[in-house]
Amino acid sequence: MILQRRIRNVLAGIRFATSRDLTPLPVTVYRHNSLIRRRLGNVDLELQENKAVTLGLAAPHIDGILIRPGETFSFWELVGHCTARKGYRMGLTISHGGPDSGIAGGMCQFTNLLHWMVLHSPLDIVEHHHHGELDLFPDFNRQIPFGSGTSIVYNYLDYRVRNSTDNTFQVRISLTEEHLRGELRAARPPASKYHVTERGAYFYEREGQVYRHNRIFGSERDKRTGNELRSELLLENNALVMYDRELIRMPIYSSEAAATAAATAAAAVVDPPL
Repeated sequence: MILQRRIRNVLAGIRFATSRDLTPLPVTVYRHNSLIRRRLGNVDLELQENKAVTLGLAAPHIDGILIRPGETFSFWELVGHCTARKGYRMGLTISHGGPDSGIAGGMCQFTNLLHWMVLHSPLDIVEHHHHGELDLFPDFNRQIPFGSGTSIVYNYLDYRVRNSTDNTFQVRISLTEEHLRGELRAARPPASKYHVTERGAYFYEREGQVYRHNRIFGSERDKRTGNELRSELLLENNALVMYDRELIRMPIYSSEAAATAAATAAAAVVDPPL
């Protein structure tokens, strides 16, 4: 599988982003901090500490990367194969519909951060693997909508972004004791402003099991005129909840129909237009 992907990359003639400059480009497009250690049910805390090590090893491979016009950013092309020999440790993974562990587990937090920043930019997402079928862990200091993350596996499940604009972008990454910090920068200000919003978020019960639903929308507005240029549904999640319902801090509706009605009524009152 790994060799096949490498062959496909060569045959496709993709121009990957490989140039690096640690001098920040002048414009901040978007920035986000991602909490490294979170309470994830009964997950061994050692796996969280190992994840911090793994993220620290991967960060220098991404920090400062320039994405020039026509280039494609590939996470695995830059980070490479994460092995124990390189210092990567056992971390949390998802396997067969549940939590597991493996070398460099937890790396999806890195691409989750990248993806969230890219959603607030004109960059084109050309490869993104979504894992919204299961809600594995209760919310703990959640900062972005449920189900807006990524799934990666070296090297056939990648996260890739193409720069189809005439502007140059730059990814800056750093770690503190608590956070993985990201900045998406550019040579010039983009002409548009991008927003990502969550709607229709609720829990409901069906045949004795609890499900989590939400929808994630993206919009683009012209900075000069304020006119909306684009509004679209990015994702819709219906995820089976895998943890104790006592840990859910929202109402659990008796059916999906009741949950949808409640969410529609709430949106009519409080949900601003995109």
